[in-house]
Amino acid sequence: MIAGDCSDRRSARLLVIEADGTMRDLPRTTLAALFNPGDLVVANDAATLPASLWGTHVPSGKVIEVRLAGWLSPPDPTRFLAIAFGPGDHRTRTEDRLLPPALAIGDRLRLGPLEAVVECLRDHPRLLELRFLDNRAAMFAGLAQHGRPIQYAHVPERLALWDVWTKIAARPFAFEAPSAGFALDWCTLQAWRRRGIEFAALTHAAGISSTGDPALDARLPFDEPYRIHECTVALIARAKLRGSRVVAIGTSVVRALEAAANPDGSVLAGEGIASGRIARDTALHVVDTVLTGVHQPGESHFELLRAFADDALLAQASAALTAGSYRTHEFGDSVLYNLPTAATTAIAGASRV
Repeated sequence: MIAGDCSDRRSARLLVIEADGTMRDLPRTTLAALFNPGDLVVANDAATLPASLWGTHVPSGKVIEVRLAGWLSPPDPTRFLAIAFGPGDHRTRTEDRLLPPALAIGDRLRLGPLEAVVECLRDHPRLLELRFLDNRAAMFAGLAQHGRPIQYAHVPERLALWDVWTKIAARPFAFEAPSAGFALDWCTLQAWRRRGIEFAALTHAAGISSTGDPALDARLPFDEPYRIHECTVALIARAKLRGSRVVAIGTSVVRALEAAANPDGSVLAGEGIASGRIARDTALHVVDTVLTGVHQPGESHFELLRAFADDALLAQASAALTAGSYRTHEFGDSVLYNLPTAATTAIAGASRV
């Protein structure tokens, strides 16, 4: 049984961190009973691409693994930011992976049925821009045929593509799973609907979680495109008007909504790019509550949580998660930061006017 097996996910745990600092240890299945009528839950419906590609660096004849890490230009879906490695596989820790063959602009990469060219070398031997020589349809067909999900050493068994798709996965757009969405299932969504809790989706290109190099990891997350539909914007406006909370399922949803936010808490529909980091001094205009995975200090996901909670509370939560042996990584347990944010405070102030 792999870590992403459904039975394993249904046994997952949930740590709820309340506004007064108390913490509750619950089965994650109790998520259906949480939140209040009128609250709006927003999730990322991006399906995960098979973004790990093995092949040959044509000039040297050496083995190379390319992990697609970001869309370079949304109008041209065949160009990507990528991380490259030499021989090895996911069973080797990412930080111990060998460097790729020496790369040069114009080098060809033969990746199964696909061929790509190195268009640009960034300021790190693993970081490059590449363009597939195939058209869009052939590229996606080649990814489906040859690509595999990006995978790390904490899951030794090979993952299939469906292991990294959430229940609401739709458009193939993410490079790693928007894994907070693994907490959702149709029973939970149905229970929320019965209780008057609204649900909406957006599509965000969730990026990679590790490059294997601390200096490069410090730049994460890379710029990530998103798409927010008019119906989601309308539901957010309605929730704000009645003083209800907007609950983000995952840090990718926080990034997208806050990137599209106006200072008054309204959200712009359409496509955009989430750039920069959300961190301790970031004012949140839309999201009131976030459900996320178990993240470690220093990770970009953890840095984002500093916009929701102060360092003392985050340290207390980390200690509780460690003491309780909560599972980390994308198939792990969940944490709900059920805390007032600047967005919540703005709603409360407006409702008193």
